[in-house]
Amino acid sequence: MDFDASDLTLQQAYKLMTGVVVPRPIAWVSTLNAEGKINLAPFSAFTFVSHAPPMIAISVGMRNGDLKDTARNILARKEFVVNVANHALLGAVHQSSFEYPPDVSEVDALGLAVHPSHHIQTPRIAQAPAALECRLHQCLELGREPSRLIVGEVLRFHVRDGLAIDNKITAADLDPISRLGGPNYATLGKVVTIT
Repeated sequence: MDFDASDLTLQQAYKLMTGVVVPRPIAWVSTLNAEGKINLAPFSAFTFVSHAPPMIAISVGMRNGDLKDTARNILARKEFVVNVANHALLGAVHQSSFEYPPDVSEVDALGLAVHPSHHIQTPRIAQAPAALECRLHQCLELGREPSRLIVGEVLRFHVRDGLAIDNKITAADLDPISRLGGPNYATLGKVVTIT
């Protein structure tokens, strides 16, 4: 079976992309809106793009022709936090993907605790085993229904005590969750080591 990308609707292309590009790590992004309320949303188009300096990238699509709150907040404040959720936080991550009004904080609605950041005003999720304080480095507009590829420079790494040994994190100890196609998530599963 073959599909010519130019013949696909946006929804058809999205379904194929999210079914083929799996598993995808989840950036659970906290931002602050203009009133200082915390917005929290998961994004599975997420990766690191540089290590010197450390930089990550997330892709934030549109919602009903408008910027999503996360992109709007990042572009306005030039900062954000990528929280890395583990299996224990899967329910909260999923619930934070629901559409909340801009004046409602997902953090408050889900009863999550936060810790202050060191270099930026945006707080991080206290329960997350790792979090990255980021400053906006660059934003690129991509595609016909524009997505924003947001590149952030990591200013500070927050890692749960005991999780990093000699700056190395064992994935099984992190216990990350990932996104698959449709309403499906995955945990780390079997790890294969080749030496």
